[in-house]
Amino acid sequence: MVDRLPLPGLTRVFGRRRAWMLVAQLGIGAGLFGLALSDPDQALAPVAWLALLVAFSSATQDIVVDAWRIEAAPQRLQGAMAASYQLGYRVALIVAGAGALVIADAGGWPLAYTVMAACAGVGLVTTLIISEPDTHQRRDTLLLEDRVVGFMERNPNLPAPLRTAIGWLIGAIVCPFMDFFSRNGVKLALVMLLFIGLFRVTDITMGVMANPFYLDVGYTLTQIGAVAKFYGVIMSMLAVIIGGVVVFRYGAVPVLIVSGVLVIATNLGFAVLAHVDDPQLIGLILVISADNFSAGLAGTAFIAYLSGLTNTAYTATQYALFSSLFTLPGKIIAGGSGWVVDEFGYTVFFLYTSALGLPALALLLYLRHLLGGRIAADVNEETPR
Repeated sequence: MVDRLPLPGLTRVFGRRRAWMLVAQLGIGAGLFGLALSDPDQALAPVAWLALLVAFSSATQDIVVDAWRIEAAPQRLQGAMAASYQLGYRVALIVAGAGALVIADAGGWPLAYTVMAACAGVGLVTTLIISEPDTHQRRDTLLLEDRVVGFMERNPNLPAPLRTAIGWLIGAIVCPFMDFFSRNGVKLALVMLLFIGLFRVTDITMGVMANPFYLDVGYTLTQIGAVAKFYGVIMSMLAVIIGGVVVFRYGAVPVLIVSGVLVIATNLGFAVLAHVDDPQLIGLILVISADNFSAGLAGTAFIAYLSGLTNTAYTATQYALFSSLFTLPGKIIAGGSGWVVDEFGYTVFFLYTSALGLPALALLLYLRHLLGGRIAADVNEETPR
């Protein structure tokens, strides 16, 4: 929604997507550099405002980058785009996580924040190099946009700022939702949204108890760090690359089905490890390998699937809806993970998280039956989204 706000000067020069990327990246860099110069012991309020600036700018960047990624390539290449996006995200996690800690240990937090602010320059340079995507509006999209024009014409007596604000809300919020339901039909759209909300429930619910589980079964912090935090990241990056290739070859839906089964099987592997009296390091390596590989494969296919559901006229709003929806149910259900472990133990907990993956898998098979394997009800390579 935010990238539909006008940036007249920047938009004329860079285009709508790139203009908002630049604004977001400048906000991230400025916020991080401000944090480098701030001392929370002396004044906490500026630190809070700068942290808010970084958070808001980061969220804006995520939304606009997703919109650009979807609009810049046809549907058949969305698997590759999703893989590239995930690889970049994981590299950024390493740089901003382990990298920032190493720098802070060597030269203090001001230096770490300054280096992280400088890293925002990578995004700025990239934004200046890439081109604005060429999008086409469908006829029914234009009809939806006519609602905005009609509202403005029917309400000439409203104060100009209020009329403009309401018109923007109709175009930025109402029209994207109406478009999604009109393209797919209410029943199919609701099934799609339900699947989106349930697909990552297993991963999210299991993930909150992963580190406590490793410690409780007897692994050391060194073993956990080496296997789960280093080796596991490498496995997930390998899976992301493979995911991009297989999604390009077979499409998102078949890969979602395979990865959904793998995620369920991986949780069963954790249940076996929890049941072993004296788990060896090889057991941890095996389950971490399976878990990160299935998660990376599922993530690539899922992002490609969500990308295929959007209309390029409303990419930012619709994809933001999908990406928010797929984490919400998992986070709610994950709130009870500790209670399940305390009451029934880890073996039952991992059997429970495996079972949580079955409804999403059933919905996916149902969607495949309804759509014949297509991404969405009326999307193909010849029809602009």
